[in-house]
Amino acid sequence: MRLIRFGEAGQERPGLLKSGRIVDLQRHFPEIPDIGYAFFRDGWMKKVGQIEDEGQEMDVRLGPPVSWPSKIICLGKNYPEHAKEGGFNPPEFPILFSKSMNTLSGPNDPIILPASSRQVDWEVELAVIIGREGKGIRAADAVDYVAGCCIMNDVSGRDAQFGDGQWYRGKSFDGFAPLGPSLVTLDTLGDTHNLALRALVDDALMQSGNTGEMTFDIGFILEFISRDITLLPGDIISTGTPAGVGIFRDPPIVLKPGNVVTCEIEKIGTLRNEVVAP
Repeated sequence: MRLIRFGEAGQERPGLLKSGRIVDLQRHFPEIPDIGYAFFRDGWMKKVGQIEDEGQEMDVRLGPPVSWPSKIICLGKNYPEHAKEGGFNPPEFPILFSKSMNTLSGPNDPIILPASSRQVDWEVELAVIIGREGKGIRAADAVDYVAGCCIMNDVSGRDAQFGDGQWYRGKSFDGFAPLGPSLVTLDTLGDTHNLALRALVDDALMQSGNTGEMTFDIGFILEFISRDITLLPGDIISTGTPAGVGIFRDPPIVLKPGNVVTCEIEKIGTLRNEVVAP
């Protein structure tokens, strides 16, 4: 199953994506909540999975497939080669940081360059969406707490990230988390630890890796976080990026107006975001 939210920003409706066609879930369930905390908590995943509707062709904007999560938790240096390209050793334990809600944008929305950063960079990542509340989750049980996965581009303002002494501002500029194109459930996706992922800027391949290269896999990540942080339905956990980001290249490459960043993950789809001036 592929869950989407479609419509203008701030007015998205929940839907299903079926072979490029959209099923408007409000037509079947007028009372259905947006795809977020209540949607997962109240068992709507099972209800919408039973719909037999081929959908309609629609020329509409796709929004981020999750609305207003309580948390966006990201991992740093979770691919050994990415840590190496930055001159770091792989971490002993997951390095966590957060992005704020204003970063979420749709899979084809523009990346608007912020006024206070001149070193904007890309990071293709597998994002895990939490489907049920959990604390003290065991790694072996982690799959029971996952609603599905998306692609996230962890866009980063490197001068702010490294200049501030902490990462929050440089990771949290408006629109710095394109997410989508859909939330793919695990029964559709299959093995999350063997998915090819890559990022291109215009037509140039910048990142190419596999989720199997992660230092800490999804089970370990959920166990580590949930020891002392309760995970809630709709929370987003972005699992890190492979080598090939712009800032560690010689010379560094930064995004400029007119660039198009394409992020792809096998079996999930594609984000395509044009870079525009503020």
